[in-house]
This record gives sequence, structure tokens and C-alpha cells, in this order.
Amino acid sequence: MAGRPRTSDDAPQGAAASLLNGLGVLEAFSIEKPVLGVTEIAQKVGLHKSTVSRILTGLAEAGYVQRDEATGRYRLGLGLLALSGPLLADLDVRRAALPYLEELTERTGETSALAVWNGQEAVVVEQVPSPHQVKHTASIGTRYNKFASSSVRVFLAGLAESAVRELVGSGAVLVGAPFDSDAAAAAELVAVEKAGVAVNDGATTPEEFGVSAPVWDYRGRMAGCVTASAPRTRVQGEVADELAAAVMQAAAGVSARLGYGAKRAAEA
Repeated sequence: MAGRPRTSDDAPQGAAASLLNGLGVLEAFSIEKPVLGVTEIAQKVGLHKSTVSRILTGLAEAGYVQRDEATGRYRLGLGLLALSGPLLADLDVRRAALPYLEELTERTGETSALAVWNGQEAVVVEQVPSPHQVKHTASIGTRYNKFASSSVRVFLAGLAESAVRELVGSGAVLVGAPFDSDAAAAAELVAVEKAGVAVNDGATTPEEFGVSAPVWDYRGRMAGCVTASAPRTRVQGEVADELAAAVMQAAAGVSARLGYGAKRAAEA
């Protein structure tokens, strides 16, 4: 978690420290590293192995992690699904977006997804995978914090400049080529806001093409973004333009379902 370093005066104590340590252990798991040993987790979270072992024992009893008896390594448990289920079910934007994601994937043949902003990252909350054997997918819960990601740039384009500077300065959002200067990053966000779409043409990984467009709610606030992802070899020239147009159309449809069009009509 990004933010200013804790001092001895403001470091959580007792139950609060135990809770944060437990959450830190859970956050050590990722799509890239779904199975971890005690030593690996201890190194990631900066805690002693004995402390991590005790935390994992408690989390395993609650069903939040599972231990492989043969290897002694851990993976996330099904108990987390029950914990996150009410939150996902209550996301109006997720329910509103699903039919449009299904239509987008049927129309383009590529993976479509919906992401929301958690204050520092774009988090995937819904996905409809491509029917192709070769495809790009992102599991629900995947988090993105690279500036080059199309979804991240869409969300940053909707924030105040001061908020963007704070996220970049703290390291919460990682900026690299081709946006590794303040001027280039600022110009890119202005362009994304004006165009209403962001494109990732191999900027995060050489083989991936991604395009994202914002979703607005009835208050005129950004509620999420629709993204389509595909292998770059399948998306070139006019196909890329058509995919971007399809994503913008899907995002507009979700926005309308959330009441954004009604708000604009009332203001006209």
C-alpha cells in the first residue's frame, strides 16, 4: 500500500497491527504468483517467518488461504469469494455493464472487461473472455497501476492534476516509456480526456493491444471503464480503429443505463 512511511508514533498497535499484517499477507498473492511459501511471503511483507506462519495458520482456519500438505505452500482460499461476493453483487456498474461486455465480445471477438478505480489502481470487476484460443484475459480482481495501461490512463484523465502528481510522486502509479517525462504524461492525459479513449499498443507488454473508454454515472462521475484486450498481431490499422469505436460505443451504452444521458438532457 502506497503512502507516507509510518513512524513509531503512528504505527498501528495490537489488534489493528494484526489486521493490517493479515491483509498484507493476503495481498502478497497475485495472478503471477498464486502459490507462495512462508519465506516468500515474509520477504514480500517484511515480517518474520514465524509471524507469517502464525498469520497463515489463522487465515487457513478461516478459509481465506489453503495449504498444500505435500509442499507446505499456500494459495488463496474460497473463503475470499464469500467475503467479496456482497461487494461485487452490489456494484451497480458491474450489473449494468455485463450485457454490453457480452455484446462487445460477440461483436469484436476479443476479451472485454470492466474496471473500477480504487484510488490508486484500476481493478477488474467483470470480464467476458474472447472465444479465440489465443487471447488476452485478466481475471476478476486483477489490479493495474502502470500509467501505460489504457484503463489507468482513462481514470487518471478524470482526476485533478494535483491528484495525478501525488499518485505518480508516491509511486502508487508507475510511469515509464513512452510517458516517462512530466510533459509527456500530462499531454497524454489531456489527449485521452479529449478523445474519450485510451489505447495501449504494446506499451505494457509487446504482444498486447488494449483500448479503454470511461463509463459515467447519473451524477456525471466516472464510475468505471470498459476495456477490450487482444493480441497485437490481430489488431492493426482499421481493425484497431474499429475496436476503439466498439469500446466507446459499449461504454456509452453502460453510461446511458446508469442515467448519464438523462443528466445531460436535463442540463441541455
